[in-house]
Amino acid sequence: MTQTVPTLTLSLLASPYAICRLPAGTSVPAPAPGAFSLLVQAVEETTLVCPHDQAPVAAEVDAGWRCFRIEQSFDFSVPGILASVLSPLAKAGIGIFATSTFSTDYVLVKEQDVGRAMEALRAAGHQVGD
Repeated sequence: MTQTVPTLTLSLLASPYAICRLPAGTSVPAPAPGAFSLLVQAVEETTLVCPHDQAPVAAEVDAGWRCFRIEQSFDFSVPGILASVLSPLAKAGIGIFATSTFSTDYVLVKEQDVGRAMEALRAAGHQVGD
């Protein structure tokens, strides 16, 4: 039995984002509240995704990202939610950085790819607000 993924509603967050790399174990101050941010402490490095204006000075910074947020929340057992966003972007030749929270998913694309990303997502049947 094939399960269909529902139409998703995505919003484009207002701030430009940065993906930052720091040495493993680096203590990172919490970004200002109100904006999406993500901190990953891994064995090999510390990664911070945050609004560009909050990127730590000491970090290796990859700037120029924009962030889409999936507005719906789904149970973990629902397959294909993130794939339904990533597949059209891959077919359009758009590189991504994807991450998830307990409640939803976030997909970042480079600033120059935002227009093409919105077109690809809409062509896949998703609603995208700008």
